[in-house]
Amino acid sequence: MRSNLFAGLNHARRTLQPLLIGAAHAFSFSDGPLPAWLLPYVQVLTLTFLALWVWRSGTVRQAALSGFLFGLGNFALGLYWIYISLHTYGGLHPVLSGVAVLVMAAGKAVFVALVTGLTYKFCRPFLARLAAPRINTVIAKPDAAAPQQAEAPALAAPAGFSTFLLTATTWASLWMLAEWLRGTLFTGFPWMNIGYAHADGPFSGWASVLGVYGVAWVAAFTAGAIALLMQAQKSPSESPAAMTVVCAIGLVIGGLGLAQIRWWQPLGNPMLVRLVQGNIEQSLKFDPNHLQQGIDTYLQLAGLPPKEAGANPALIILPETVIPLFQNRIAPQTWQRWLDVANARQATLLMGIPLHTNNGEDRYTNSVIAFNGSTPLASLQAGTASYRYDKHHLVPFGEFIPPGFRWFVDALNIPLGDFNRGQTRQSSFSLAGQRIAPNICYEDVFGEEIIEGVRSINGTDPGASLLVNVSNLAWFGQSWALQQHLQIARMRALETARPMLRATNTGMTAAIDPDGKVRAVLTPLQPGVLDVEVQGTQGLTPYVRWGNIPALLLALLSLATAALIARKARTQ
Repeated sequence: MRSNLFAGLNHARRTLQPLLIGAAHAFSFSDGPLPAWLLPYVQVLTLTFLALWVWRSGTVRQAALSGFLFGLGNFALGLYWIYISLHTYGGLHPVLSGVAVLVMAAGKAVFVALVTGLTYKFCRPFLARLAAPRINTVIAKPDAAAPQQAEAPALAAPAGFSTFLLTATTWASLWMLAEWLRGTLFTGFPWMNIGYAHADGPFSGWASVLGVYGVAWVAAFTAGAIALLMQAQKSPSESPAAMTVVCAIGLVIGGLGLAQIRWWQPLGNPMLVRLVQGNIEQSLKFDPNHLQQGIDTYLQLAGLPPKEAGANPALIILPETVIPLFQNRIAPQTWQRWLDVANARQATLLMGIPLHTNNGEDRYTNSVIAFNGSTPLASLQAGTASYRYDKHHLVPFGEFIPPGFRWFVDALNIPLGDFNRGQTRQSSFSLAGQRIAPNICYEDVFGEEIIEGVRSINGTDPGASLLVNVSNLAWFGQSWALQQHLQIARMRALETARPMLRATNTGMTAAIDPDGKVRAVLTPLQPGVLDVEVQGTQGLTPYVRWGNIPALLLALLSLATAALIARKARTQ
């Protein structure tokens, strides 16, 4: 009876530990619950515990289960805000909304389980040697009169430095590839990639060279190395394990050194920009009875006089779907009021709006348009403003309907739920000597797509000197989603060495410098404007030039090397 009780308690402990540590890991992705400087250390520490459980696992199944539970705790807490969009604004039953979040978290946790299970499977020959106390020791034979004693079993040689290095690189490479697959398969959802915890800290310098996936590799290697040292403590393998940690320290020093490199140069003169945050409640935004009130709020904020006389912004940026109607359904007098604002402020307006155009076939796009006071009203109504950008990476269920899921979208009453895609590479637009490339909502989660706007196009477009993101995160209320998205935008600035300007409906509206530092930010969930001077930049980082190729090659070559050495060890 007592043994059954202890067995049950031990099983509960093995289940709860990775679940709770995974939940603690979720705190490392947004400034707010914890101070920004602490996020990278929380991320590495919690991942170290997971790696240690993998090293101490008895079976592949046990290692995979630890990873799954860690991932479930991480994603269930870190993505809790999806419940708000499903239940509060989508009208889905609270139980079904909670189940949907858990199902999504479980789907993401499978990637973690693959990492931990495969790491144990591939590294089992190495892990078996971590704490070997001696080599081929034989018990001395006594005299012939005494009973013969069996020879002691030969024990594996203590693990050397190469063993630890290969184990840590295998762990890091599998983790990075899992992050890449999670960000690629089924249109991708790379939210909470572990690299995003390192927009601050000693690993941030790697972003300009290897991107967020490379940063994830460095973070995972460091956690794995520390866990290996903990596993080998007080054994003959302790010294070579410490050398692996020295390699991790080398990555820290490398990151700090890379952060000192200035990959960019100023382009042209600084430009004064206004970022507008209207804070329109999502339940009212698409309500016909309150729609005009929301438009009036944005008109009033955009048209505010500058704090200093004559210091009009050259560019006024408004959030995604700031007018939640197709352009041809907006009254001419409303368009005229926007033109009046542009004239009064002597500015170009960059506005998120859904467009309906017909060039032989109907096209519905989630778009950004740019116009000034001299733009003909008729062109605004027709959707032919001087510049437009059409969102390319659409949100499943929110902006396009996967085959067979019409019933789900209808159940959520999602407005504007089925758009056409924009082109992969669209031109930037020129203003005040700068080239400005917009992106919409969670498009900036995909670094490999954002860098396309920074690269030149056959001499016709020199590439962006400023990046702009317009978003509406009102779907997620007052939640971690706002700060998590800001952290992601900071990583894009680091990767591209470009300023990132964010205009959002509810937050976080911010100006981010090309080194990833938040220069200015509005308080979330309050209406306001942020007038900020921005310096455009030029020059290409290694990541902009090569994208994810170096990081993927690093991971694949590391795995290939580990596989060859493990195979050789098994045949000897």
